[in-house]
Amino acid sequence: MDSNKIFEKDKESVMQTYARFPVAIEHGHGATLYSPEGQEYIDFASGIGVNSLGYGNERWVDAITSQAKKLPHISNLFYSEPSVRLAGALTERTGMKNVFFSNSGAEANEGMIKLARKYSFDKYGKGRHSIITLKNSFHGRTITTLNATGQDVFHKYFFPFTEGFRYAAANDMEALKASYDAGVCAVMVELIQGEGGVYPTEQNYVNQLTAFCEEHDLLLLVDEVQTGVGRTGALFAYQKYGITPDAVSFAKGIAGGLPMGGFMAGEKTSGVLGAGDHATTFGGNPICSAAALAVLEQLDDALLSEVSKKGDYIRSEIEGWGLSKIVATRGMGLMIGAELNGLEPKPTAAVLVESGLLCITAGSDALRFLPPLVISYEEIDKGLKIMRETLSAI
Repeated sequence: MDSNKIFEKDKESVMQTYARFPVAIEHGHGATLYSPEGQEYIDFASGIGVNSLGYGNERWVDAITSQAKKLPHISNLFYSEPSVRLAGALTERTGMKNVFFSNSGAEANEGMIKLARKYSFDKYGKGRHSIITLKNSFHGRTITTLNATGQDVFHKYFFPFTEGFRYAAANDMEALKASYDAGVCAVMVELIQGEGGVYPTEQNYVNQLTAFCEEHDLLLLVDEVQTGVGRTGALFAYQKYGITPDAVSFAKGIAGGLPMGGFMAGEKTSGVLGAGDHATTFGGNPICSAAALAVLEQLDDALLSEVSKKGDYIRSEIEGWGLSKIVATRGMGLMIGAELNGLEPKPTAAVLVESGLLCITAGSDALRFLPPLVISYEEIDKGLKIMRETLSAI
């Protein structure tokens, strides 16, 4: 089908829950994508941080193909090698103790919420179940994770939401302490607020928060659905901050384009969930696990170092243009926000997409760039050229 036919069929048969850009993608290589008509796009979005190895990565394709020929799926009532190997690779590289595999970021965060509440119930009994999250956060679109999200815009239509969440301003320990009482069991944070605008938390705040959680036996839950799997230049962002959370969620880039998520538990929480406490049919699927192993094997120290260098390069180039339409950049590694001046993010992103640069928005004032971790400098320069010329002409 050509692009127009795809648009037409989508409107006929797919629920219109996405405000899509008028672009259809057929195939790609590296960090470059092509429409059915051959229109070229430089990808600064990677499926919202999902396609960590870009497109056409041979080791990833071979891993999926080989596993599909052997075993596509098996119930979690039985054992299979790929998920066991993947869990071992994750715990070895993070210092966490064990892993639960799910299918998405929202599911991963739901699992962490259940983990925190059961930890507290087992130790303290009923009534200590509230979780503090940060204002401007985003944790998912299920009924529970919508209410965990600290943005009023998401708290509509779907009442009643799951209760038990409180919100405190980021980087403000006094605000967090004011939200705390004996009914709180955990604090859940994004170390960089992605959907909220690509705002990193401050190191001193993270240190104080960690100490506060330890003092009051609150679980520190870190949502790394977007920041994890190499996005910031470390395998997980919490490693950049020098802390060890009690649990950490992941998804998006873990399987390089296949649906997978999960959460890891630390020493304190590794034995909380037992048989029957939590489950999912597709969690740890052998093909997704094989894909994730191929991702982790390629995310070595050299590649992670390049992620940091490429992120610094992109930010330096943008800031060096001196364009009045961009106030500043923020972020870490290849998770970058460009704060706009006098321009609305969505229409600006639409113009960039039309010009051949795929990007997305963040919060109320920024463009968001999440290119594949393997993007080449040639592709970066092509994308930046499109961006500079397009913004200069607006």
